[in-house]
Amino acid sequence: MDIFSNLLLGAATAFQPINLVYAFIGCLLGTAIGVLPGLGPTATIAMLLPITFGLQPESALIMLAGIFYGAQYGGSTTAILINLPGESSSVVTAIDGYQMARRGRAGAALATAALGSFFAGSVATILLAVAAPPLAAVALNFGPAEYFSLMVLGLVASVALASGSLLKAFAMIAFGLLLGSVGTDVESGMPRYIFGIPELYDGLNFVAVSMGIFGICEILRNLENEHERSVGVKKVTGLMLTRDDFRRIRGPVLRGTALGSFLGVLPGGGAMLSSFAAYALEKRISPNRAEFGKGAIEAVAAPESANNAGAQTSFIPMLTLGIPGNPVMALMVGAMIIQGITPGPNVISEEPDLFWGMIVSMWSGNLMLVILNLPLIGLWVRMLTIPYHLLFPAIIGFCCIGAYSINNSVFDVFIMAGFSVVGFALSKLRFEPAPLLLGFILGPMLEENLRRAMLISQGDPTIFVRSPLSLSLLIVAVIVLGLVLSPSISRKRDEAFTE
Repeated sequence: MDIFSNLLLGAATAFQPINLVYAFIGCLLGTAIGVLPGLGPTATIAMLLPITFGLQPESALIMLAGIFYGAQYGGSTTAILINLPGESSSVVTAIDGYQMARRGRAGAALATAALGSFFAGSVATILLAVAAPPLAAVALNFGPAEYFSLMVLGLVASVALASGSLLKAFAMIAFGLLLGSVGTDVESGMPRYIFGIPELYDGLNFVAVSMGIFGICEILRNLENEHERSVGVKKVTGLMLTRDDFRRIRGPVLRGTALGSFLGVLPGGGAMLSSFAAYALEKRISPNRAEFGKGAIEAVAAPESANNAGAQTSFIPMLTLGIPGNPVMALMVGAMIIQGITPGPNVISEEPDLFWGMIVSMWSGNLMLVILNLPLIGLWVRMLTIPYHLLFPAIIGFCCIGAYSINNSVFDVFIMAGFSVVGFALSKLRFEPAPLLLGFILGPMLEENLRRAMLISQGDPTIFVRSPLSLSLLIVAVIVLGLVLSPSISRKRDEAFTE
């Protein structure tokens, strides 16, 4: 009964005309950037963070959430029609989706992707509504020691699930923690790592850093690899699935939804990991696995269901614990802080309109995306004809205005420009930037809870193992670290990411 009344409260917030408009804008932008290769949700949300200053918290977060899960829908459209995934989570969809399109079944592939995504998104929204309140209630009992251990586990898990070298992932975590320590020490009031620059007394601006690393850096990478795109798509027909299609996709959609919902909650998980894992699972157990790579409808249904479920359940740890599991959730935490909201278990009790409004808006947003994607397929594909050398200068100008408007400071623009160069250099050296951003966000919280725990225990470090919950979290972190460092697991991890 409580959940029902809370959902009614959320509906009253989500269905306000202004919030419906922002949900639509988020879904529209998400689909557009999902279609355009190189402009993922991380870069887009980073670039749009300055706009959220002038919005109500509910409207801002509803729009940003729409961009995130909208990108999962948009990425599949071009992956299926022209074998050009617009979003990383749609890479595996292109393998069989494009083969279906070549066989004249593009409509069936697009309908499968849309229906699977809608079902998975709806289930993940229900799971979020059911699982988040009890998890938040448990988190209310967390003290500084438990929060410190939880953040250590989150950082270790993000390293385990990061692609590429483990050593480089650890280096990015350390770099992020170092960047998070810049500014005035809250306890002593002493400046740290400011090098005589007054603007650094308040620390590095999160928005400027994220816009540089994920926004401008992505533009530089895409300009480096720009190539001519020939877009020619025949009229898409046959959007109705046959009875045999429904029979074949039923199992993959259910399994993809379940797998994506689980992986989305894990630190470092989310849409991309979910889609790859779902594809790998179906390839092993499907009775039609011989068709995989040649146009198997199961290979479209499973990853598309998984990536949408993973995208939406990744909100669970962010909303209930204040712990971001991936770069997009780190940006969402930044957006909440910008609005003066402290992410964590108190959000449900202190900001019920925001929490339940976001949950209900996810369902309405998924419905909007089905309506947006299927009838407007031709429009989305024609967007690919926009030359990058015309699109990107406008985006860079928008980023500069946004970075300046945060504090009316030219220094923030220089920070953004500097970190875009840093991000580009790191990408050339094959360092993944996601652990850096997680370290930057979690670093100050990690330090604060460490110091609070040590003050409570009067300097006794055993406080972290005296609490059963804290000890359990640290044991899990050690086990995960040990598994990742073991040679056999490390080899399988490398093989999985290579595949």
